[in-house]
Amino acid sequence: MGDVAMERPVADDRARTLRNNCTHAEARLWRYIRNRQLEGVKFRRQQPLENYIVDFVSFSPKLVVELDGGQHQERQRYDAKRDACLRLNGFTVLRFWDNEIFTNIEGVLEVIRAHCLTHLPPPPGPLPQGEGER
Repeated sequence: MGDVAMERPVADDRARTLRNNCTHAEARLWRYIRNRQLEGVKFRRQQPLENYIVDFVSFSPKLVVELDGGQHQERQRYDAKRDACLRLNGFTVLRFWDNEIFTNIEGVLEVIRAHCLTHLPPPPGPLPQGEGER
């Protein structure tokens, strides 16, 4: 992918390919966070965001979850630049190693859950007296 900005149709096609060919770790985590299973938070997977495709994103709260396999040790500088770009756009980036998904899924989910609970917008307040009544 590199540092070159992706055209939107190219990014969408690449994201679709990644969704259809996800890693075992991505598939396992997705089973736990899809369909608002985690605190009612909606996540998307392999989503174009800025000039990147992120593993998982929730727009409320602004959270990106990245899973790193062994290849990411060689990409630390790229990942740092990518994370900085996402943070500048208001996102928190949580990174987990693939092996954590298989050996400590509850711990991973708890970190994600804790972030969601502390960064969700407050629920709407009650309607003013007389509003919503017929």
